[in-house]
Amino acid sequence: MPELSVIVHGPNTQDHLTGLLASLAAHPHPDVEVIVAAVGAWAQETAQAYAPDLLVLPLPDGTADSAARSAGAARASGRWLHFVHAKDGLPPGCPRTIAERTAELPDTADVLLFDHVRSTWQTSGLPSGDGRRLARAGRAAHPLDDIAPTSLRVTPILGNRAMRAAFWREHERQLTSPDEAFTAYAALLMTDQTAAMNQVAYESRQLRPESLPPIAPDERHALIDRYEKLLLLAENRAHTVLYDVMVRDCLRTFVRTPMPDPVAREFFRRAAEAAVRHRPPEHRNPTGLEGIRRTLLEQNAYTRYRAVQTANRTRRAAKSAARTHKHQLTARLLDHHYRRALTCPVDPNLAVFAAYWNRGVACNPAAIAAKLAELAPQIHQVWVVTPENAPLLPPGTDHVLPGTRRYWETLATAKYLVNNVNYPNAVVKRPDAIHLQTHHGTPLKRMGVDQMEYPAAAKGLDFEALLSRIDKWDYSVSANSHTTRMWERAYPSRFTSLDHGYPRNDVFHAATAADIRAIRDRLGIPPTSRAVLYAPTHRDYEAGWTPRLDLATLAEQLGEETVLLVRGHYFYDAAPSPLTALRRTGRIIDVSSYDPVEDLALAADALVTDYSSIMFDYANLDRPIVIYADDWETYRTTRGVYFDLMAEPPGQVARTQQELTELLTTEAWRDEAAAKARAAFRRRFCEYDDGRAAERVVRRVFLGESEETLPPVLPLEARTPAPSPEEAV
Repeated sequence: MPELSVIVHGPNTQDHLTGLLASLAAHPHPDVEVIVAAVGAWAQETAQAYAPDLLVLPLPDGTADSAARSAGAARASGRWLHFVHAKDGLPPGCPRTIAERTAELPDTADVLLFDHVRSTWQTSGLPSGDGRRLARAGRAAHPLDDIAPTSLRVTPILGNRAMRAAFWREHERQLTSPDEAFTAYAALLMTDQTAAMNQVAYESRQLRPESLPPIAPDERHALIDRYEKLLLLAENRAHTVLYDVMVRDCLRTFVRTPMPDPVAREFFRRAAEAAVRHRPPEHRNPTGLEGIRRTLLEQNAYTRYRAVQTANRTRRAAKSAARTHKHQLTARLLDHHYRRALTCPVDPNLAVFAAYWNRGVACNPAAIAAKLAELAPQIHQVWVVTPENAPLLPPGTDHVLPGTRRYWETLATAKYLVNNVNYPNAVVKRPDAIHLQTHHGTPLKRMGVDQMEYPAAAKGLDFEALLSRIDKWDYSVSANSHTTRMWERAYPSRFTSLDHGYPRNDVFHAATAADIRAIRDRLGIPPTSRAVLYAPTHRDYEAGWTPRLDLATLAEQLGEETVLLVRGHYFYDAAPSPLTALRRTGRIIDVSSYDPVEDLALAADALVTDYSSIMFDYANLDRPIVIYADDWETYRTTRGVYFDLMAEPPGQVARTQQELTELLTTEAWRDEAAAKARAAFRRRFCEYDDGRAAERVVRRVFLGESEETLPPVLPLEARTPAPSPEEAV
């Protein structure tokens, strides 16, 4: 019996089925079976191309989606069912992810919710907005009353949930509806327990409205009928949450959907009746404008509601116009000051530094600034930093706040502008100024103009503006040949590549045993404990940061002698964390806000990451690295990458949490195979990082020395990385 049956159903609308089946066929999994309930001749011809690997059920043209789902479910042999509409998509590897998650669930769980991305006829890979809700639910299965505030607010589509096959068959009659959203909600209302997974495992595609039949007035009213049926089905379970969802959805539909006035009036009247009829006895409308809207709905005050809408639009337009006018005046004044400053001579002893969108003294700019103060103290340094980060600057750091008069005057007259991202578009490149781009990592993922093919990564990036910013660079710092080539490909301009290494990595050769002991002492790591740094990267296709490991379980399985240094936004909002008790024991240390990250690397005996560029920096220490790549296919397809990390990893690779645990609880994490992979990785990606990168950059850019006179890069075999924590003891 397979763990999961993926039931693809429906016609081959606009040929989207072709790509969906190709993705499924390219990533088969022994615990996943695929059944295609193909509606119509085109869908059947498309599906037959993938038989016998996929089971094809030919269905007559015009077969309803609900009937197609039932036909596919009747042939399914998996323990869990995942219904996938033929127009939608599955990011590569997602069925495996779902199957592994359902295998962990107790028999009491009947529904698994997961995140999805949204696509339209224009864009793809947009976050759903459900990620944070699902993250807060954790990994345990919850009864309806506990999880309803989350589950009933997750987008109501069948593609973002899997159902236990036995549960589906028990309730199939009630779940068979032409209204997909009704079925999605009803499944949650009838289950004993629901579990969540905030990883993306579905792509919901919105077809171009002009390609669809027009919506009749009765179909608008069906929204209200849906919720009334659901409230009866709930039988007072989660009634308050479902009522709130109904009112919000009705008001949102009324406000955002163009309808002729008679249709809108009738919709409003029916929604008002439903709001009054199903209002819970203890319900209280919220305060403010939302409360006014709901009260007007309950009173069926259509004319007054429209008047409030008009008044609000008028007020917002007036406020927007006032703000715009104020901003324009301020911008013109600052632009005047900036233009005047641009007529002043460039100050040869003034350097402006910034890092990570003005977060403070960090990364390659910080290492360059420190070496500059040593070799050329006559050059005055000014850092650009946001108001909220200014109090965190080292004492005595001269700084400017973005957008202020002094900020623009400093940018206008500085000889040197150093950043690990880009300065704003408005910054003028003066002929005798020098722009030094340091970057902040070695590229695994696609960057620059290479993101054009990946909308989820680009997210509306203005490539013309990007190229304009790139054209201001004089120098681009690189850590290895791979990086040099990729920067020249991703950022096509006339800058000079500085193959000098990343200055921030100099510390990995300069740190002493005493430094490492001091860092671990600050972090609270016992001298004899093994410290594992877990530092995952961001997913462009997910809403917010996604915790991909059950850290509580991992910490328990690794034992008392291992401390997990966790760097990421794991503890959402102010919700109670399941790791609180473990943090008290010192076995998990949240280092999400700790800077600099180089300290964390020096303190760790091993690194666990996914696709973060920290792996390239950490490799300088010649310590074990484990790659946890549970969604590699999805990441590679959605974000785009420059090389196959699975074929060229820096150490052992785990695709599941179980595999990761096995690696870390045995000697596999640092065995001969891991060392061999790490050695090859270091040769390729630590090419120029020998501990003197900052010196070479300062001498070349600020002191004007020639390449031939710079300290040569030490061969890899001649370098001595900082001692490991074990050696430091």
